[in-house]
Amino acid sequence: MHVDTRDGLAWDESGFDLTPVWTREPRLEAIENVCRNRLSLDDMETCDVTFYVEGSFNKLYLARTSNRQFLMRVSLPVHPHSKTLGEVTTLQFLRRSTNIPVPEVFAYDESASNEIGYEWILMELMPGVPAYKKWRTLTTFQKAALVQQIAEFQAQMFQHTFSGIGTLTPGEEAAAQNEKPGEIVSIRFFSGNRFNFDIARGPFRSTHDWLVSYLEFVIRNHTLSKEEAEDEEDEEDAAFALSVTNRLVELLPKIFPALQNPPERSVLWHQDLNLNNILVDEKGKVTAVVDWECVSAMPSWMATGMPEFLTGSTREEEPKREKYADETPEEAQAVGPAVDADIDNEGKTELYWVHLMEYETTQLRDLYMRWMCQLRPGWAAEVKENTLKDDFFNAVLRCDGGFALKRILQWVDAVENGEYPRLMDVLQAGFKVE
Repeated sequence: MHVDTRDGLAWDESGFDLTPVWTREPRLEAIENVCRNRLSLDDMETCDVTFYVEGSFNKLYLARTSNRQFLMRVSLPVHPHSKTLGEVTTLQFLRRSTNIPVPEVFAYDESASNEIGYEWILMELMPGVPAYKKWRTLTTFQKAALVQQIAEFQAQMFQHTFSGIGTLTPGEEAAAQNEKPGEIVSIRFFSGNRFNFDIARGPFRSTHDWLVSYLEFVIRNHTLSKEEAEDEEDEEDAAFALSVTNRLVELLPKIFPALQNPPERSVLWHQDLNLNNILVDEKGKVTAVVDWECVSAMPSWMATGMPEFLTGSTREEEPKREKYADETPEEAQAVGPAVDADIDNEGKTELYWVHLMEYETTQLRDLYMRWMCQLRPGWAAEVKENTLKDDFFNAVLRCDGGFALKRILQWVDAVENGEYPRLMDVLQAGFKVE
């Protein structure tokens, strides 16, 4: 069991999801002092530190010297030591073993025992802007080229496999460059009081062992919800969620073998590869892939899934711009700042852009699939073979959040009855076992 040493971190439970909260702000003066020290700058040299952007578990600061710019990534201690060390190890591995453009790490501290009072990484400021901001101005050809680049990056990561599942840690000898999976760093394992649960965290020999641990967290949470229910309805909801989770526990060894020797092979999988984490230049060429925190070596079946930015609803027919309403002044004022001041709806309602994105990603998914088939012969067969595994994992995710439990139960019943509908089809339309 972990001892909770997460000073500086609190969790806001007022919303639907737990939200991490900073109980004290990092001081700019302390960040500047650390930057000066690690960059060997004396008091006469320029080192201007300003706030840059905030992520889920970190705050980024821009550090400007007389001839260069750096990013200081200050992190909440959601998983002390392991998260920072895992991110640094992953970035160093990618820079050495692939040509994926990721930031260079100049210095880091995986403990909070420093002047800033939080773990930090001093890294290269990568060129480019988030592809999300440029997407609407890119041509179809430029979007296709971006997908090709991402496919090439994914194929490169498949060339480097690991033994077992977990977040990368350095080898026993730093110079040996033999990174290996260690304890897994995942929001599903560290959010709220989960960090203190006495449940195995890896490295795991197999998908089975990893999901056994994950399902233990889910069972523990639903059990606590049942015990702390304020009324009969809440208690019944928690009890039902618990029963569905137990059905998934029973189904688990039928899909993933309990015994695995040698350990299952794994690959790095960026689970949050959205358009905000892909930086591009003016022509749409990828200049960087960022936000590698909580990235782990995951089972290879998981990495045959679509990158996050290519997921979503299917739309085969291109939406006709003229068939959508114009954006009202009230909508423009409400949507603009909430989404992004740099995103122009060009006078059309937001629904048009949502549908256009669905259409584009539908086409680009096919393109990604074709590229991966060229880069990795046999890819299509791998994807097809992994559909049941992918569906099971997504059922676990939804069960964790308490979503669509009745439909998940229908899917479990169907699978146990020898029928294998896709989970998403069941979630959308239901399924009745004959």
